[in-house]
Amino acid sequence: MTISERKILHLPILIEQDEDNVYIVSCPLFKGCHSYGATIEAALKNLKEVVDMCLDEEKEKGAEMNRFVGFREMQVPLDIAKT
Repeated sequence: MTISERKILHLPILIEQDEDNVYIVSCPLFKGCHSYGATIEAALKNLKEVVDMCLDEEKEKGAEMNRFVGFREMQVPLDIAKT
């Protein structure tokens, strides 16, 4: 019996919700790695398929993945007009 080792990637995922309550998910390590779904679970399931395609493409190109550094939050003042 052969025991194989699998490498586990821990990928950062961004989750947003649009004005129609659709969940939009993205993996910033890959360009164009986005998907969506009616629930977070559905969106993540769809994103898994896109991530698999991105990984296959990276293997073909022999390219290195971007390195995840972290998240930051930025404060931007909004000027709200008073009437």
